[in-house]
Amino acid sequence: MIAVFFVVGIALPVVALSVGRLLRPHDPSADKSVTYESGVDPTGDSWVQFNVRYYLFALLFVIFDVEAVFLYPWAVSYNALRSDMGLMMLLEMVIFVFFLVIGLLYAWKKKVLEWK
Repeated sequence: MIAVFFVVGIALPVVALSVGRLLRPHDPSADKSVTYESGVDPTGDSWVQFNVRYYLFALLFVIFDVEAVFLYPWAVSYNALRSDMGLMMLLEMVIFVFFLVIGLLYAWKKKVLEWK
């Protein structure tokens, strides 16, 4: 069964990319090879270095956004499931939030949240 999934997982992208290569039009020209910048001719160098803090802020945003995605369904279903699972359900979410708070404190200690 695993071998079937492996073969299908490899075959689907290969077939899709091969069919796409056969069906797409190929007409290269100088105008088509110019970098596109919102309809304006590009100026300057294309290698611009961004501050790594942008990526760190984006990563922290994604982490806490995913946390909210996990917390919402838990909070909605908590009353209905409380009688079946008792405090175990609450304890699991407290542990989840605890690890996220530890990550936030680590980022704070490393001064990732400070912008200079």
